[in-house]
Amino acid sequence: MSVQRQFLRFAAVGASGTAVQYSVLWAGVNLVGVSAAAASGAGYALGAVVNYILNYFFTFQSDKSHGEAAAKYFTLLGIGWCMNTGLMWLLAQRLGWNLWLAQVLVTGIGLIYNFAGSRWWAFKPAAPVAER
Repeated sequence: MSVQRQFLRFAAVGASGTAVQYSVLWAGVNLVGVSAAAASGAGYALGAVVNYILNYFFTFQSDKSHGEAAAKYFTLLGIGWCMNTGLMWLLAQRLGWNLWLAQVLVTGIGLIYNFAGSRWWAFKPAAPVAER
């Protein structure tokens, strides 16, 4: 599958995880009263579970075991979570940006990072074994 087609599938799948994240961000800030960084971080974690399942089966059609794929994927997303939460803290809380503007920018950065890591590491197909 071409990189472009796979990226479009990844972005479509990511929209579901983003919807979860943004819903938790809104609810956390407006209903619970937690910080934008905390609410965004919690939403990121919940969206990651949805995205793993859809990316495993739909985007990358992985043949890896769930143990290997999930370990790599959630390691990748753990780093992504730190980036997301740290950037939200910096932009929304420290620099006073509008939380939605900050979240859209951070989501774009995360999309590129997560796609690259998923395609070329977490779900990368095993190299074929040469026949002798």
